[in-house]
Amino acid sequence: MTYIDTSVVLAHILAEDRQPPTALWDDVLVASELVEYETWVRLNRLGLTDSHREVADATLGRLRFVAMAPEVLARARRPFPVPIRTLDALHLATAVYLAGMGEVAMATYDERLGAAASALGLGRYPLSEHDVSTPGR
Repeated sequence: MTYIDTSVVLAHILAEDRQPPTALWDDVLVASELVEYETWVRLNRLGLTDSHREVADATLGRLRFVAMAPEVLARARRPFPVPIRTLDALHLATAVYLAGMGEVAMATYDERLGAAASALGLGRYPLSEHDVSTPGR
């Protein structure tokens, strides 16, 4: 199972120079509900809601969303092994919650989030030839 964060979703939707490998989309992809909100807020802010609606809907439709359940929110309130931002705490808490059900790798372009995931023992999904696969991948 791969936890996919907003940076990867937006890179795909916006056809950025950094693109997740095609193989990523064959994996079981899970994300916090937060990813959907962050995606639409960014598209709205960029004025791309109408032009990118179809690809955004298709991309988000590939994900299994995890609700921000009380267990997730409780974990987000506790300390993490490295300093993180508020929304990253919610992403990480969701990934930790999922790791309790099985192996989870983190797919992110956000280096701080990736470092925090590694510090928690989560594997990293290799998004480029420079990435090294860590536990779980």
